Amino acid sequence: MTRLPAARFLEASLVFNFVIHAVAMVSMALLLMPAMPGDGGIAEDLPRVIYISSHPWAFRLGWFPWQVTALADLALGVALLRTSWAPRKPAIVAVGLTLLAIIPDQLGQVLWMTRGVDLAAAAVREGAMGAYLTFERRVFTMTGAFGAVGYLLAALAWTWCFMKAGTWSRKLTWISAATWGTFVTALVIYFLPARFGFGAGWFSFLNGVAFVLLLVWLAEVTDRVVARSRVEAAHGRYAPWRYGGRLPVARAVNYLANSHFARSLAEWIPTPTLVSDIRDVVYVNYLVPAERVEDLVPPELELQRVGPRRNYAVLTFLTYRHGHFGPGLLGPLRRHLPSPVQSNWRIYVFDPQTGKRGVYFITTAIDSTVHALAGRMLSEGVPMHVPRRADLARDASGTVHLSIDPGDGTAPDVKATLKPSLEQSLPPEWAEYFVDFHGFLEYCVPQDRALSYQPWYNRVTRQEIELGIPLANCRRMEGRVESKAAERIAGDAQPLCFYVPSVTFRFAGEAYDVRTTEPAGEGLLRRHRAAPQPAAAPAAPSAPL
Repeated sequence: MTRLPAARFLEASLVFNFVIHAVAMVSMALLLMPAMPGDGGIAEDLPRVIYISSHPWAFRLGWFPWQVTALADLALGVALLRTSWAPRKPAIVAVGLTLLAIIPDQLGQVLWMTRGVDLAAAAVREGAMGAYLTFERRVFTMTGAFGAVGYLLAALAWTWCFMKAGTWSRKLTWISAATWGTFVTALVIYFLPARFGFGAGWFSFLNGVAFVLLLVWLAEVTDRVVARSRVEAAHGRYAPWRYGGRLPVARAVNYLANSHFARSLAEWIPTPTLVSDIRDVVYVNYLVPAERVEDLVPPELELQRVGPRRNYAVLTFLTYRHGHFGPGLLGPLRRHLPSPVQSNWRIYVFDPQTGKRGVYFITTAIDSTVHALAGRMLSEGVPMHVPRRADLARDASGTVHLSIDPGDGTAPDVKATLKPSLEQSLPPEWAEYFVDFHGFLEYCVPQDRALSYQPWYNRVTRQEIELGIPLANCRRMEGRVESKAAERIAGDAQPLCFYVPSVTFRFAGEAYDVRTTEPAGEGLLRRHRAAPQPAAAPAAPSAPL
């Protein structure tokens, strides 16, 4: 399947619809319910009229989100018209029906907020309710009935449009039937003669249920729309995610972690500056033939190759224990946050368009479900997974014991025991590629920037991370490392390990470099480019030969 560019206007309009309808429902419950006929537990007319007269601005404020929902509905229809893969005919019908619905709906709301408030005040002041109640029945029919019919028909046109476009699922069929069926039932009850015994209360109750179902419908449609461009990947942020622990809510966690809707919603949330007082950082590094990791490099990025023939690359996983990991804005309150164990698996890449060097995270793991979900939702380049268990400890002799058990989940596995070493020379297989151990550290340690590519937006994302690790703090380690995940990539390569006692981590922010060429298609996901010439590649530290 080709990776299509994202339908950004359509995605944004769907997310906006979801958010504003949720806000409008809260507004109805808090500000409008006491004024609605037969709603709010206020059965008598006089208390409702007194509420409007006494709280005119709360009443007007309560209607404002509903006015914005009309704009959101219209924006959705226009977005469908502007989306290349959406069929034109149902999109045009949706826009036309939305415009027809807006006229009675918005006219009724404006009249209720202006003349209705004045009539309510006069009714309370003069003790004559007839004029207000007659007016209320008219505007309630305009907004709650005629307007609702138009919006319902427009929603059916949306459904028609998404179905014809193939952006659909069996689940959506059932959700659509329940949602639009509930709206239809509410409208039928509204127009039934009074002798059938259904009052405004039943109409409002069913409308409330239908709007909850509408939020579910919008979430599921957004998920399908976003999935058209964010196809499942073998690694990185869009690799399949399965929880490795035994939480009773594991199924719900898996659903959220794999939800395109949740991630598209989170894209609109600014990522805060994150801080952690990290300790016990263990670097495990492998020297591997470049062809073994070339397929892991995203399009629009290049692999950093080392050696005189540029035929090898470095794979690293570093594991550490956080120190109260969380938003820096919490200040001293951050000390109450947990300190999970995290493991980052990375290769070294550069952006040929900007010349910036950095790392690409193949996968990451953290033994905190909350942190993993937050990272997965808010960060483009950090594909966090949750293992069943992660342990990292350093005993009195300085020996580090590391264990990551993925359980049934998608986190990588590690089991290692590493002891301090006085050896400072490189292993023979490394000596051809780096001057000495210090030269290797100069290459590996300062690369704090994370790079990733989003073909649906045709951009490279840069995550700027501040660590500032002094090379003098890096201590050589030797011992046993067992990892099936590492073996699948590095084969039988022997690891080169070192240890850093502590470091202050600071995530400074996320930036984007838009490509100047067309986005890559699925057939170009891995372009086997020729090794970059020294003049074309970004300047490397003096360490690699």
